[in-house]
Amino acid sequence: MRVEITGKNIDVTAAIHERITSRFEKLEKWQVALINPHAVISEEPGSKFKVEAGVSVPGAKLIASAEHEDMYAAINEVGQKLEKQLNKQAHKGEARRASHVEVPAEEPDVV
Repeated sequence: MRVEITGKNIDVTAAIHERITSRFEKLEKWQVALINPHAVISEEPGSKFKVEAGVSVPGAKLIASAEHEDMYAAINEVGQKLEKQLNKQAHKGEARRASHVEVPAEEPDVV
């Protein structure tokens, strides 16, 4: 999978690239086409890392962000947020409101 990764105030090393790519690969278990996955990682003042990620899927665009003092923890948190959104999107048709629609039954003919 090709993931576009941008670093602001930080160099994107091979280890960072591998971790972000592996988090996006975990989204493939829902067997949904991931369109244009991208991530932006930046170092904020106060030694915090901010990770923003986004991916388009048929019918929706998923976006997540997280801040943490540990860069890898922020990457994992963003991955979990994207997984949660994708799970919700994948099971949207099975929602309670969609399954409880009642069709009016025909009344029997009274003779």
